[in-house]
Amino acid sequence: MSEFKENVIAYVARVPKGKVVSYGQVATASGSPRAARQVGGVLRALPSDSGVPWWRVVNRDGYLSIKGNWEASKELQKQLLEKEGVVFDDNFTIDMKRFGFRDGLK
Repeated sequence: MSEFKENVIAYVARVPKGKVVSYGQVATASGSPRAARQVGGVLRALPSDSGVPWWRVVNRDGYLSIKGNWEASKELQKQLLEKEGVVFDDNFTIDMKRFGFRDGLK
């Protein structure tokens, strides 16, 4: 497994319930600030029983941008986040100031 992939998985695993991070934030924290799309690829490749909370990763504006081309969907992601207390507006968007996890990043 590549160091980047390991870092992505480790960072996403640390995001607490009820908080979200952006793909770019994960990429930056994993050592490759321009690799936000690759973060999505790492998360898509996770086995469904990995235990890594992929649903806590959203786009930088708090929008659920997941594509429904695998077992996950926006609806599933929204449902999992709502179970954790995350609130959405009508456009599948989250208030990043309220629900964003900063973990030392500016």
